[in-house]
Amino acid sequence: MNKVPMTVLGESTLRAELEDLKKVQRPRIVAAIAEARAHGDLKENAEYHAARDEQSFTEGRVQEVESKLSHVQVIDISKIPASDRVIFGVTVTIINLDSDVTVTYTIVGDDESDIKQSKISYQSPIARALMGKQIGDVVVVKTPSGDVQYEIDDVSHG
Repeated sequence: MNKVPMTVLGESTLRAELEDLKKVQRPRIVAAIAEARAHGDLKENAEYHAARDEQSFTEGRVQEVESKLSHVQVIDISKIPASDRVIFGVTVTIINLDSDVTVTYTIVGDDESDIKQSKISYQSPIARALMGKQIGDVVVVKTPSGDVQYEIDDVSHG
């Protein structure tokens, strides 16, 4: 399977989630199942069934996170020499040439992307258009409403 790029922060966040799932959530769910079992008849015990559903979800998430971590390629942008080129992990400021609106995005892995925090996936159309370009370049991003031109205004490492 191919390696999946991720920032240092993204990888540490996934590891923290995995630790929480294994060391906090699992024991809490096991205790809830034991308590629900003590109440008797399991067929009509809603608490028992809810706890078992939660256990199933948690175990699925543990497997999913472990799988992601086994295929991750951590890219530490702070160890890459700074330049004005757009690469994975940088924060890039672009100007929409039609509306003069300026936006700033950090290019991250799929699991880390969050538009509310201005983090976009390296596989998004806008990031793909920006990758490899440098300050001053004009890029065209194909959108459902037509092509949009952006000028790269700034690139920062970290």
